[in-house]
Amino acid sequence: MKQIRSRWPRVRILVRGDSGFTRDTLMTWCEDNHVDFLFGLAGNTRLYDRIDTLSTMVREEATSTGKAARGFVSFDWITKDSWTRRRRVVAKAEWRHGNRYHRFVVTTLPQGTSAPRHLYEQIYCARGDMENRIKECQMDLFSDRTSSHTIRANQLRLWFSAAAYVLLTALQRLALGQTSLEKATCGTIRARLLKIATVVKVSVRRIVLSMPDMFPCQHEFALAHARLRRLRQAS
Repeated sequence: MKQIRSRWPRVRILVRGDSGFTRDTLMTWCEDNHVDFLFGLAGNTRLYDRIDTLSTMVREEATSTGKAARGFVSFDWITKDSWTRRRRVVAKAEWRHGNRYHRFVVTTLPQGTSAPRHLYEQIYCARGDMENRIKECQMDLFSDRTSSHTIRANQLRLWFSAAAYVLLTALQRLALGQTSLEKATCGTIRARLLKIATVVKVSVRRIVLSMPDMFPCQHEFALAHARLRRLRQAS
């Protein structure tokens, strides 16, 4: 932290984490060192009682509409004995299919800078999305295969998986918009668009790729190819 502050003294730092990080010593350190945090907070009877009115309203809305309903509220909170000071807690009260899905987060972000709904949905939930991107690299692009005998070899494997992730996300952003693969994971793009049984014929003048007639993503492949060609010509 000292190195970061010495280089960027005015930069704002926000630490996000799940409920495992909600420890008074860590939160106090962040507060004393001007580091913002946004941590998940495990629910308990006192917290559920604190949002009982909101929970009832949301449940009635879900019952009347037959659809999922949610509401948000922010309040100051302190535990009975584990916290040394009061902190801001944001609660999400949600009822879906007759079941309760309430969630809580604790944060240093003040009331005036972030509404409860925005703080939870846009700032906190982005942590889970980041974890999904890491899982994509590990599971879809095999970045967890670091079984070589040397560190350099394992580092090279990680570089290749990172490069593959950058290429696939660039392909998705530049060429797969408004297609069935617009929001697909890297593994889905690899399996459906790139992992194709193809006959390759090489002659003096050209290389011919013959794909099967039953290839289900012919439209997406042709469209991506055309878009990438236009980008190349424009550059």
